[in-house]
Amino acid sequence: MSRQLPNPDTPLYHHALPALEGWLEQMGCQRDKDNICLWRLRQPSWSADVELCVEDMSVRWTGHSGGTTQRSFPYSLSRSDVERAIMVGP
Repeated sequence: MSRQLPNPDTPLYHHALPALEGWLEQMGCQRDKDNICLWRLRQPSWSADVELCVEDMSVRWTGHSGGTTQRSFPYSLSRSDVERAIMVGP
């Protein structure tokens, strides 16, 4: 189902939950079947777990060599900034 997204420069807190979920799907994330707040993204050289928390969005990247990096992004950041940060990888 297609969901209308606000302008990419819009802070995440101005996105309705269905829009955030649609955005994660567009990026290639898949919702975890056991935790509806957790989304998984797989890339050729890394993977990421994106969690929609109450205060922020938490992202944990795992490189295929096994190292992990975790960051939290406040919902006051724009969708485009958060997307760029996620897609850069660990």
